[in-house]
Amino acid sequence: MTDRPDASDRPERPAQPYRHEVGTTAAAVAAGHQGLEPGTETGNVVSVAGRLMLRRVQGKLAFGTLADSTGRIQLFAPSASTPDFERFCELSLGDWIGVTGEVMTTRRGELSIRVDDWTLLAGTRRPFPDKWHGISDPDTRYRQRYVDLWVTEEARHTFVLRSHLLSLTRRFMEDRGYLEVETPVFHPIPGGALARPFVTQHHALDLELYLRIAPELYLKRLVVGGFERVFEIARVFRNEGISTRHNPEFTMLECYEAYGDYHVHMELTEQLVAHLATELCGSTTISYQGRPVDLSAPWRRAPLAELTSEQVGDDVSVRTPVARLRELCDAHGVPWKESHGPGKLLLELYEKTTEHGLWDPVFVIDYPAEVSPLSRPHRDDPLLVERFEGIVVGRELCNGFSELTDPDVQRERFEAQAAQRAEGDDEAMVVDHDYLRALDYGLPPTVGLGIGIDRLVMLLADVHSIRDVVLFPTLRPEPQDG
Repeated sequence: MTDRPDASDRPERPAQPYRHEVGTTAAAVAAGHQGLEPGTETGNVVSVAGRLMLRRVQGKLAFGTLADSTGRIQLFAPSASTPDFERFCELSLGDWIGVTGEVMTTRRGELSIRVDDWTLLAGTRRPFPDKWHGISDPDTRYRQRYVDLWVTEEARHTFVLRSHLLSLTRRFMEDRGYLEVETPVFHPIPGGALARPFVTQHHALDLELYLRIAPELYLKRLVVGGFERVFEIARVFRNEGISTRHNPEFTMLECYEAYGDYHVHMELTEQLVAHLATELCGSTTISYQGRPVDLSAPWRRAPLAELTSEQVGDDVSVRTPVARLRELCDAHGVPWKESHGPGKLLLELYEKTTEHGLWDPVFVIDYPAEVSPLSRPHRDDPLLVERFEGIVVGRELCNGFSELTDPDVQRERFEAQAAQRAEGDDEAMVVDHDYLRALDYGLPPTVGLGIGIDRLVMLLADVHSIRDVVLFPTLRPEPQDG
């Protein structure tokens, strides 16, 4: 049931103003008045605005805490100089107010703004949590983020960090000659990743469209078109389950560079992550969930088959007989299907037994060709591809590979994927004829990379759930009043 305020219980309040002039911020006032002696009157009159987060009344003197987007500042309101003192004392926690007054310190030395004038800018009609208690229910925090940001300091810090991370990432990429571009969100066919898409309908064209699961194929078209280094910070959509690591819509950095191979983007990834950690956390060594993580470059490189062999205690590879791989899957509780070849079985073994135990940064390299339809064949082994995933604290942070440039091989890969889709695999790809046409015009040696921005923020902000780094995560519908 939702708690709707009763209009009959609300007192009459003045009309909300259309505009209010704000001269400074709480943080600027604090920064500009350090080290004042107790009982100091500065003569500096300022105008601030924000929410009233705390208030206490002591006879003819009231104190409040005003919070704006930069911080908090104490309000000092004596009845002798505060206009409409009684109404000021009746303000609700969470009310928006504008205050003009002199910067001073109390007899206890607390930096304050004396309330020489004030204006109610917007009243809250619902009880507003105070900063001492906050919101203890996670579901309420995610549904009412507009309240959570005021009363949960960690939440505000996380989303400020996310904003700075995106800005720093853009500058990092641009400084290396990458051009930021925008590609379609609506795709005529799903592609660029193995995932189930969201389906929608364009009525004017009577056309079924898909929300993009990745911008990859459009970005590679741009490389064909002569943009040799491109990137996009893209919102993508996958019609899959929800967990602490997964939200149906999320943000990815995807970038492509002509003339490079997968070694180029492994170096780019480790340099970017180390740069962001230094700028946002002050060091490449951070703490995540109570354990240290060293993000400095270079990161370890290790073949997928080698890591899986170490974990399962048996030497396995894409050349291991299917029967033996199935036995190992059964022994380790890994589900498999009759249609799974050795590459898919090996990947399932790795993901269920090995990936979650990789705490320190590692590039897992050289994946089976069977599970990598867009990757270029490995130069030393045709059953593998030149693909890497960056794993940190037991979860995938990025995926990249030397791009498949041969249109004939790409067509074969697409057709194999389409056959799997026809057999019921709704995450498999379909044949993208226009992309094949683009490859016919020639794609030079190219490397591509996708980094999960949400997971990168989780890592650097030291939070466990993706819902804590997405402002408005996808949730089950909230029960409503009848």
